[in-house]
Amino acid sequence: MDELRVLLQENLNTEFLSAVLSNPRIKDGTEKVKVRPLLKKGTLFFQVETFRNRQAFHENLTAPQACEALARQMENMKQMQLETQKNHYTVLVSKKGKVTVKKKAQTGKIRPAELSHDRKKHYILEEGTAVPFLVDLGVMTKEGKIVHARYDKFRQINRFLEFIEDILPRLERGRELTILDFGCGKSYLTFAMYYYLHELKGYDIRIIGLDLKREVIIHCNELAEKYGYQKLKFLVGDIADYTGVDRVDMVVTLHACDTATDFALAKAVGWNAKVILSVPCCQHELNRQIQSDVLAPVLKYGLIRERMAALVTDALRAEYLEREGYDVQILEFIDMEHTPKNILIRAVQNGKCGENQESIKKCEEFLHVSPTLKRLLDHKGEV
Repeated sequence: MDELRVLLQENLNTEFLSAVLSNPRIKDGTEKVKVRPLLKKGTLFFQVETFRNRQAFHENLTAPQACEALARQMENMKQMQLETQKNHYTVLVSKKGKVTVKKKAQTGKIRPAELSHDRKKHYILEEGTAVPFLVDLGVMTKEGKIVHARYDKFRQINRFLEFIEDILPRLERGRELTILDFGCGKSYLTFAMYYYLHELKGYDIRIIGLDLKREVIIHCNELAEKYGYQKLKFLVGDIADYTGVDRVDMVVTLHACDTATDFALAKAVGWNAKVILSVPCCQHELNRQIQSDVLAPVLKYGLIRERMAALVTDALRAEYLEREGYDVQILEFIDMEHTPKNILIRAVQNGKCGENQESIKKCEEFLHVSPTLKRLLDHKGEV
């Protein structure tokens, strides 16, 4: 960890903007750590925000204290994103403790660090900087203030971007990255992705949004042209039949209904996508299949059966992705348009295939289910 300590010592100063430590090896402890600079009575501190058991704990530390605290935290973390006014650093720590540091000069729009002690919760898209698509969406005023009645939408967009922030180490720099958004709909999260990755982070990205609603696609293309987003395109098409690209780095599927999510996930695996973000909905398929003599007293209640089938559907989707060589997390996603809380499946490629096949098979047999995603993956895209 000596190299990491040197990096922290050199950058915990007035040019420091932020750091995020994530992807813990031990899942029952600290989940994430965020760091920001803080000016208190003329002295520079670093506020360390530790997320544990759905709670956030704060410490204001001096530079030497913060250096030691973060070095200790990284003993259990696989990655860290550190940003200064001049550079962006990606720190990766192997199982054996080997530290790899990747340095990239800042190319996006960098805002000054917020040093105030009494401030609102930090968001990736901060109030005070007008974002064109948020203004058109009615979430922001032209002056960059959040419209009170649209604050939930503002929180949702930022929450989605936090999921992307965590996986930035898996996205290569130095070449064009292709991102596919299946079932993009009105595309406010698609625009948010483009703005965050290209405008703020300086990635060379091409995003393709796909949806069946022609009028919506026309409108989204008009907005992309209006904002000058040259590599953001929207197409009319079906998830199952799309063959417009050969290589995809990230696949996003938000609210693809029922088995449309399975087709999107199977496409992502077939393209060898490094990252998959999926918010499923309307999981009806297993509700028709699930049977169990042991669970019969529970499954006879329609509402309970429906909810259990939905949870089993998404849990098995996660297992199939793990079988195909992905690290998978099921996360809580705030979604104000559909239900108060939703599930997001985040999968990041690790290359370790086939380690949980037997346990999946036992679960399928116990519940008498054969999900579409299983059949698609087993038969290379054919149901």
